[in-house]
Order: sequence, then structure tokens, then C-alpha cells
Amino acid sequence: MPKLNQILAIEKGVKTRVYAQVSELHKATQKPVLMNGFEKNYQRKEEDGENYPPESQKVQFDHKDVTKQIAASLAELFDITATKDFANCLTKADVVVDGAVLLKDAPAPYLLFLEKQLSDLQTFFQKMAELDSSSDWSLDVSTDLYKTEAMQTQRTKKVQRPIVLYDATEHHPAQTQLITEDVVVGHWTTVKTSGAIPKPQKKAILARIDKLSNAVKFAREQANSADVERKHVGKDVLDFLFKE
Repeated sequence: MPKLNQILAIEKGVKTRVYAQVSELHKATQKPVLMNGFEKNYQRKEEDGENYPPESQKVQFDHKDVTKQIAASLAELFDITATKDFANCLTKADVVVDGAVLLKDAPAPYLLFLEKQLSDLQTFFQKMAELDSSSDWSLDVSTDLYKTEAMQTQRTKKVQRPIVLYDATEHHPAQTQLITEDVVVGHWTTVKTSGAIPKPQKKAILARIDKLSNAVKFAREQANSADVERKHVGKDVLDFLFKE
């Protein structure tokens, strides 16, 4: 009696091969030239008239043979899929994390679903923005957001003023020049807020996802190691479809 994981191991190869065979036959049987033929023989009217050799074209695909090929290929696919799906109704395993049963008797299809969801969650949190470590943050209980202490920065304005280069003399007027200075005209007070995830919390969530994912994979392998009964239903189904 085979194991479910053995059936799963060969299922993809059977599908690929059967689909390729059916696809090839499907394309061929759409072409009338491949399913039709002829024989032509020439008879001259006069004894001394010109003669021509016979012509013929063989039928390359016969619907009866094609139907038999399809039935044989699909029967194999129907059987292996039935073996897997009927077994999946019975295969179960516990998801155990740190010695505690988190999910009892989880069916194999659900374990496969859960494994995919955990993989997506891992990607989701890996790419989530982290709290900027260059600032000091505290949780504001009134908004449930993180915030920094108020930071003050200067607001400046460019102002021109004259300076005296040379004082006036009896013979020459004073020489002056305009210069530009940055003059403080006010202050900005900034408080930054953030809803980004703290790095330690993100790391802890990813660690739990990884731990649960490993537990689910182990449970799935355990469920798939169950013995399965081979199903042979394809011939009955296809005999019904293609009976003469």
C-alpha cells in the first residue's frame, strides 16, 4: 500500500505528461487534413491516351484510436488524483509548538493552506516599515502611536545690512557694502509620531511565524506519510463517456 507522500511525489509528473498527450491530440484532431484521406485512380478514355499513376493520402488520426489514447491517459490521471483526494479526507496530524498542541487533527489540505498563509505573512512582516532607530520613541497612550520628545529648531531669515569698509575723510566719503546675514526670527517645535513596528516586536513576530511554519510543515509531512488505498475509478468514468 503506497504512502500519500509517494502519490504526491509522482502526481505532478503524471499531470504534465497526460496534459501534454491530450494537448497534442487536441491540436491534431482539429485539422481535417490529418483525419481525412483519399485514393485516386486514373482511367484513360482512349487506349493511346495519357496515363497517370494513382494518388493517395493516408488518414493519420482515427477518432476511435484517439479516443482510446485519451481514455488511457486520463484514466491514469483520474486514478492518481482520486487516490490523493480521497486520502486527503482521512489524513490528519497535530500541529505541535513547544510541546503543546496548537491544532488537533488538522487535515492535510488545511495544513497546506496554512503553510501558504504563513509564508505570505512572513513576507508581509519582513517588508513592514520599522520604527526609526535614530530617534528615541515612547508610546503615547492617548493616540496609541509612538512619539518623540519635542525638538526645537531655529527659523532664520536672510537680512541685508550695510557695513562700513572705510570711514569718511575730509577728501573722501565713507565706503559701505551690503552683506547678507541669517537672522533668527523664530523657532520650530517638532514632535514626530509613528505607527511603524518596533524592530524587537517585528523580530519576535517573524520568529513565531517561522516556528509555527516549521511545525505545520512537520505535521503535513506526518499526515502525508499515512497509508492510502489506491483508487481505480478512471476506467469506469471514461468507459461511460466513450461507450459505443
